[in-house]
Amino acid sequence: MTEKSQGKKIAPPSWLKALNEDLMEQQRLDTGMADLPVLTVPGRRTGQPRRTPLTVLELDGQRYVLEGFPGADWAQNLRAAGGHATLSIGARHERVRLVELDAEAALPVLRAWPVEVSEGAGMMRDAGVVTAVTPEAFEAVAGTCGVFRVERE
Repeated sequence: MTEKSQGKKIAPPSWLKALNEDLMEQQRLDTGMADLPVLTVPGRRTGQPRRTPLTVLELDGQRYVLEGFPGADWAQNLRAAGGHATLSIGARHERVRLVELDAEAALPVLRAWPVEVSEGAGMMRDAGVVTAVTPEAFEAVAGTCGVFRVERE
């Protein structure tokens, strides 16, 4: 966990759980969400698998995921699991290790996020995590919202 984000947790937006459940249900029913990336991480308290739909950004030959709000459960579970998880896209499941970047290394990814992932960036704005869907607004959350590089295990 980055120094700035330690201990900082904000409540997730009230609509997020319902949205994630809806996305997972659409994927289960095969209603056009077959390629939805899903990260599976053991729960930090129960050890039970926790599945979270998320966006994977490909940038300069690397893959990244962004903690959409500080203290997100999936990110806390991931940190507790030493970064080890399974990333599923459709029928493809891959064991991965997510490496959290320090604030400076995260800057290029954060600046690219609102350009490449405008819908997800808009959700972060709507949730109050960022003030605008701009590279500068996303750069401002460096060290607060974790940025993880996805590596194959």
